[in-house]
Amino acid sequence: MDKPINFAIVGCGAIALQHIETITELPGAKLSALYSRNTDKANEWGQKYQVKSYSDYDRLLADESIDVVVILTPSGTHAEFGIRAAQAKKHVIVEKPIDITLEKANALITACGDAGVLLSCIFQHRFDDAVLKLKEAVEEGRLGQLNLGVSRTTWYRPQTYYDSAEWRGTRALDGGGALMNQSIHYIDLLIYIMGPVEEVFAYCARRAHERIDVEDIAAAAVKFKSGAVGLIEGTTAAFPGFNTALDIFGEKGSVRIDSDQIAGWHIQDMEEEAVSAGRNAEKEAQFAETALSFMRQYEDITQAIAGGTEPLVNGKEAAKSLELILAIYKSAETGRPVQLN
Repeated sequence: MDKPINFAIVGCGAIALQHIETITELPGAKLSALYSRNTDKANEWGQKYQVKSYSDYDRLLADESIDVVVILTPSGTHAEFGIRAAQAKKHVIVEKPIDITLEKANALITACGDAGVLLSCIFQHRFDDAVLKLKEAVEEGRLGQLNLGVSRTTWYRPQTYYDSAEWRGTRALDGGGALMNQSIHYIDLLIYIMGPVEEVFAYCARRAHERIDVEDIAAAAVKFKSGAVGLIEGTTAAFPGFNTALDIFGEKGSVRIDSDQIAGWHIQDMEEEAVSAGRNAEKEAQFAETALSFMRQYEDITQAIAGGTEPLVNGKEAAKSLELILAIYKSAETGRPVQLN
């Protein structure tokens, strides 16, 4: 790579710190600019990281030195910011979810395709050591036919979390609650491992929080197109907060991932196999597990930009979890099973 890829951060909330740290450590990448609609905050962060700061998004997009725009604004604004970036010929990265409706997600995918720019969505857990090993085992047929998959996210968010910003817990900008924001990572993993979903039946409820119009508890039964079945559980009402888990059960073996680590690995006739996470010790010393997965996804994205290829989590991949979550919401609202495309 002759020159570094210049990144701009759009939205200076808490998650921005993870992205900034990743970009500044990523070979061949450079943090070039920051945007916040709050001028004081934009200037403060610009000075802190010694980069250009903008409070006018159009001015940022007019900056020809910027190659990639990383959108970290409220979920329901991702497509709006991303489409404008694509039209300005910037590559686009958005935090999960890609947006909160399929119409807006598809509009963003189309805009990036028409402009010839890359689109990727942050689902860093696909790059966890545990998931990389599980995906490899499934593709090699070591678990045989997959029969049951379970995604479980049992977290806790106090009322102060939802009260901390006007958009949190709103259907208009958050798009949903415990599923759309907290559970979506492991729902994405469930689809990534088990394959496409045919039908879902679900219940959603709001029982532990006030002043929100989204769910804090959800449970869904899933039928995959392969004929396998699955379960999805998500909550932000599990005081004091527990874990995320992915269970994959096949005819020849079963794997359990708990809080991003392999908690159980059982393959028929290979029970003695010692499963190593296979971590790179040098990188492990620099980055925690989540940071390492972030780094791997950013490496995947920059390699795609340099090579003119698709990243692992492109727009169509990112839309799969959104489609399933919206189908769960529809089922809970209508009391009926919902078919997916």
